[in-house]
Amino acid sequence: MKIIEYPKNWEALLQRPVIETENLEGLVKNILSRVKERGDAAVKEYTQKFDQVAIDNLSVSEDEIKAAIQLVPEDLKAAIQAAKKNIETFHESQRDSVKVVETTSGINCWRKSVAIDKVGLYIPAGTAPLFSTVLMLGVPAKLAGCQEIILCSPPTQEGKINPVILYTASLVGCTQIFKVGGVQAIGAMASGTESIPKVYKIFGPGNQYVTCAKQLVSQQGVAIDMPAGPSELLVWADEQANPAFVAADLLSQAEHGVDSQVMLVSDNMKVVEEVQSAISQQIERLPRKDIAKVALQNSRAVVLQNSEEMIRFINAYAPEHLILNLVEADKMAEKITNAGSVFLGNFTPESLGDYASGTNHTLPTNGFACNYSGVSLDSFVKKITFQKASIKGLKNIGWAVELMAAAEELEAHKNAVSIRLRTLKSTDIKN
Repeated sequence: MKIIEYPKNWEALLQRPVIETENLEGLVKNILSRVKERGDAAVKEYTQKFDQVAIDNLSVSEDEIKAAIQLVPEDLKAAIQAAKKNIETFHESQRDSVKVVETTSGINCWRKSVAIDKVGLYIPAGTAPLFSTVLMLGVPAKLAGCQEIILCSPPTQEGKINPVILYTASLVGCTQIFKVGGVQAIGAMASGTESIPKVYKIFGPGNQYVTCAKQLVSQQGVAIDMPAGPSELLVWADEQANPAFVAADLLSQAEHGVDSQVMLVSDNMKVVEEVQSAISQQIERLPRKDIAKVALQNSRAVVLQNSEEMIRFINAYAPEHLILNLVEADKMAEKITNAGSVFLGNFTPESLGDYASGTNHTLPTNGFACNYSGVSLDSFVKKITFQKASIKGLKNIGWAVELMAAAEELEAHKNAVSIRLRTLKSTDIKN
């Protein structure tokens, strides 16, 4: 990590790393178009081209799921089940009750959450099979009441999906699972193919190609959860922070991928130096050290003047994950306005949120925490408003609607109220 002391201009520091790919959008558009035109055939061709595996049947069978479940160690099953319980508990608490509001005498309005019928879950499995993401997306989808939960994940060289992903997908109640990844998976779920159903909303993280594909299909009427790209973490550490803990947290995100980014901010140079030393000691023991080392080249340790400046920097950066490893972590947390998920204190590693604390780890990246929330139960429902007017209610507000509609020169709008009021006036209807 490069150390930046007391920077005056933050613009460059707020930028995320970008892998240079010529004509990224054009390439992704072409794949999406071919999948839409040619369906399964195009999906299979791109799977062979990008994943180097030929797939005859894109769908995962019940027998394949049963065989995969037998391959998962019992202790790992227990861990996944424990995490599932916590995620269910947290997301169940987000359920809204229906509240009927009388806005004026005789006018009742209410709002109801209704599940999105068909959702698609994209589960990356390139350098790491992210079965935890199956929990984060599948649990709230099931709680919300989604009727069809379609899961797509890249196949292995053997033409299979990682057994732990299949076990977790079965556990949370995914209705169909397909051996397809990358842009072709997003295109298949967005347009539908002979095998893969078209969905109404697509969820899940991915690389720049997947992120680009999601953004493009969202322009064609398919909703997406958020622009979620490479993982990132910012740690604010003071003199009480354990340098080894901070280093471990930074490395936990750096190992995600070469395009990940981690940031350390502090007003204490000694803290920064001690963390750097701890990173050097720990990184050599990591199986994914080569990935982490590349990510660290894109990462920074920034020394700032004081807490006020650090709060401004953090809110400007808007990190996906934020760890406040501070004496006054709770107090400082109140001042954070832009972050995907916040972790407080020496003993709250970001890994807890990634797996088992209960919060969702599908979060906005690349500064989108300024205007996007992470995935929640709300992500899997839409809100429908209802209203009912009695005769009294119509009389109470009808005059206002007539005047407003006339002022906008929308005579039919006005007449829809006027015809009712005239009818009421000429009859003896009271209620």
